[in-house]
Amino acid sequence: MPKIVGGSLAEHREQTRERIFAALARLAGERGYDAITLAEVAAAAEVGRTAMYNYFPDKESLLLAFAEHETGGYLRELTAALAELDNPVDKLATYVRLHIRVFATRHMPPSSALRPLLSEQGRSRVLDHVTELESTLRRVLAAGMDQGYLPSAELDALVPLVTASVSGRSLAGLDEPALAEATEHTVGFVLRGVGARLGPGGKPRKLPRR
Repeated sequence: MPKIVGGSLAEHREQTRERIFAALARLAGERGYDAITLAEVAAAAEVGRTAMYNYFPDKESLLLAFAEHETGGYLRELTAALAELDNPVDKLATYVRLHIRVFATRHMPPSSALRPLLSEQGRSRVLDHVTELESTLRRVLAAGMDQGYLPSAELDALVPLVTASVSGRSLAGLDEPALAEATEHTVGFVLRGVGARLGPGGKPRKLPRR
């Protein structure tokens, strides 16, 4: 029986999962998701092969669990950050900043990297999480329009454009000053692109009534 790490079996299992996810992220960063095997992840996480299969019976189940773990944590962090703000333009700026920082500094797997490795059912599960992020963005943009801070626009067209602006290029590996500068350039680009207007000190301004 494996040595129990933590105060309970549940804590032990969670800590083991975290080690497995950390090993997967490290190996994927070095070689890509498609080039690594379940056995290699187990060895890197210092988990026995039999124990590994008890957690994740195949590579797809591991990739899905990892994607859901990372995306779920990001969604919780994003929801908490947006809840502290009232103005929809400030929320949009926060969405852009957090999205860039998470994908540049953490191990969020892009759906484009996972889709070729997954079954149709697996791809559908990954898409569900992407849809959750897009739904959050859609609500922020809709609130900006409803409250008069953004001009009316077709959300089905606008949401993919904003998503492409914040996900189109990787900023991973930049030092902190460079990442901060690139992030603020992107924030400014997105806010101008959706038609937001800022007053002194960057305070959002309502658009003139027509």
